[in-house]
Amino acid sequence: MDGKSLNTLQDQVEKLKQIFPEAVTEGKIDWEKLQVTLGKESAIGGLNERYVLNWAGKTDAFKVLQQTTTATLKPAPEESINFETTENVFIEGENLEVLKVLQKAYYG
Repeated sequence: MDGKSLNTLQDQVEKLKQIFPEAVTEGKIDWEKLQVTLGKESAIGGLNERYVLNWAGKTDAFKVLQQTTTATLKPAPEESINFETTENVFIEGENLEVLKVLQKAYYG
């Protein structure tokens, strides 16, 4: 114990880093990326100059990512080999949609 009070600001920033890792650049919160992640209408390409991965439709991809899904995974035992005993799963579908379905089960 060093006798100093808790640095609440740093504690909150660390929580943001854990909740929104996509908004962290070089160990610091990128406030523009955080705003985009939270749904602020902004073009990703307008961020400060730095190395980034951009593509046409990136802003739309963030919007889709933030939408909830009602999709579910449906087993296909007739297409499977050793369905009852295998420890492997093959999932076929649109990448982002499948990842959103899996996220709840594997989050954290």
